[in-house]
Amino acid sequence: MTTERDDRRSTDEHGHDVIDPLYVGIVTVSSSRAGSDEADPDDPGGDTIQECFEAEGHEIRERLLVRDDYSAIRTAVRGLVARRDIDVVLTTGGTGVTADDVSPEATSSLFERELPGFGELFRSLSWDEVGTRAMASRATAGIAVDTPVFCLPGSTNACRTACEQLIVPEAPHLAGLATSHRADVTEGSLSDYGDGE
Repeated sequence: MTTERDDRRSTDEHGHDVIDPLYVGIVTVSSSRAGSDEADPDDPGGDTIQECFEAEGHEIRERLLVRDDYSAIRTAVRGLVARRDIDVVLTTGGTGVTADDVSPEATSSLFERELPGFGELFRSLSWDEVGTRAMASRATAGIAVDTPVFCLPGSTNACRTACEQLIVPEAPHLAGLATSHRADVTEGSLSDYGDGE
């Protein structure tokens, strides 16, 4: 059975699976914004993520706003990764060191596989912008239900750096790899998959 994702699946110049364009879910974590009486509260982090993805032709399928609460964050992310029309999920906010910064714990509890390189590269890039304060960021990433999930700080600069320099360029490949076992494999192409790579 061909799915909508299969229609967007191809290979890049190196023969690696990619999904392009991506369908994206964004979760903004902010108690002050989620508790606001405004019908459409300000969300600069989410807006920045959306702008970065749309600039490269990807589509935002869902935006959610939740409080700084472990269960609320986990439930929102779990709901998005369970959807077949979402290829990548990003959270923004709640990655610091205060008592209510629980986004990394809530998202990583869903990870089947971690992507430690993302946090390492992000903090390296952040060093150039904020110096030693980069160590306070607990940005993380992993694969949950075959979906890449990225947990970002709430600042617009951090979201832009992460998206433009790391996530948007690599997410089509990550989404392709994470779901490659779901793609139809013809008998003639089995040798392309190697032994457990």
